[in-house]
Amino acid sequence: MKKVITYGTFDLLHYGHINLLKRAKELGDYLIVAVTSDDFDKSRGKINVKQPLMERIEAVRNTGLADEIIIEEYEGQKIDDIIKYDIDIFTVGTDWVGKFDYLNEYCKVVYLERTRGVSSSKIRSEEKKLRLGFIGDSNILFKHLAESHYVNGIEPVAVFSEIKIEKYSSIYTSSYEEVLEKSDAVYIITPPDTRYEYIKKALKEQKHVICEAPIALETKKCKELFEYASNNKLILMEAIKTAHSTAFNRMCLLVKSGEIGDIVSIESTCTSLAQIDFNDREAILGQIDSMCDWAPTAFLPILKKKKKNYRDYRIITKKSPIEKNFDLFTKCEFIYDKAIASFKIGKGVKSEGELIITGTKGYAYIPAPWWKTDYFEIRYENQSENKRFFYQLEGEGIRNELVAFLKYIEKRKSGNADKTNSIAISSLMENYYADKNCIHI
Repeated sequence: MKKVITYGTFDLLHYGHINLLKRAKELGDYLIVAVTSDDFDKSRGKINVKQPLMERIEAVRNTGLADEIIIEEYEGQKIDDIIKYDIDIFTVGTDWVGKFDYLNEYCKVVYLERTRGVSSSKIRSEEKKLRLGFIGDSNILFKHLAESHYVNGIEPVAVFSEIKIEKYSSIYTSSYEEVLEKSDAVYIITPPDTRYEYIKKALKEQKHVICEAPIALETKKCKELFEYASNNKLILMEAIKTAHSTAFNRMCLLVKSGEIGDIVSIESTCTSLAQIDFNDREAILGQIDSMCDWAPTAFLPILKKKKKNYRDYRIITKKSPIEKNFDLFTKCEFIYDKAIASFKIGKGVKSEGELIITGTKGYAYIPAPWWKTDYFEIRYENQSENKRFFYQLEGEGIRNELVAFLKYIEKRKSGNADKTNSIAISSLMENYYADKNCIHI
């Protein structure tokens, strides 16, 4: 029996894909189709795939052309597959001519002519793009603006900012209102105490919103915004890029599956020693404090694993000696029925920015800076059993974040999957600024 194997993403399966599969099938007696996983696509910078893996596998299966379907998950897998399945012919489209000649050492390589005039990329490019506007005076805004160019389906169309960057001069506007006029959705990174009003204005103009965390400093206001978005079939999404990192999510799934046993402790650290003089009131004014800047990210792994059902908590904080509204360092400790959790943050201190989740069988360790991780370990008492995991991180996770926002909008699926976390963050902020359960050092 002559075995044939072919590989592809098979996103938005079209007659070009089907023609290629038919011709691949004609090359032998048994056709194996390898569908690339979401994570492998992302590792190759391919973040504009519209359908999740299982949908793409089902689409290939429904053609009736594949005798067997496998998943491509890592670089170098083609050689492993050819040996494992005793393959006679490897085939892909002619747009890859020469790329896989090295496989001739293991089997025959055949490049098939692709159907002209059709491709998943062309189909995606012809779809109506989401016109995205930006408002804010932070460099983070321009990171998102730059990364948005890599996400198929998003077109940056307007910017309102005091920071002027020449290469974006063609899309600068003179007002927030003009941004809203030109956009279908807006990305907001204004000072934390102004975000509620900007979000509210955008939602009333029927615009989808992605906003840096926290989206509001009061629980009531946060709930109000999500309720308004839901009632008007709009997407409101809080932007915490770590939440969309492949490595972070894989770690969460492993921990949830019981890989380290029952969770007993979570310790998260996020610090960035700000290059300002903390004895100069003018230098501090206008700066975002440690709590607003870091708490949403530092709180994320705790909310992912334990949600907000802690039975008690306390906040230990060290404020600036000359500006009481600016914390140099803050530590939050949470007590659950069978576990504890804590995070420490600071812009006036420096510490190892690591994440440790302690379990009854082992622990998960993400080294500094854990919020940008592409690598983590699962560690045990017997070190020979330790496992290491590597995942490429494109654009610090911003691209994945924007893709998630786009998918929420396309499916008109509520972004309220993050609603509980957003409300928990706003609640913590409200208690902190009301000086509830706070100890000053």
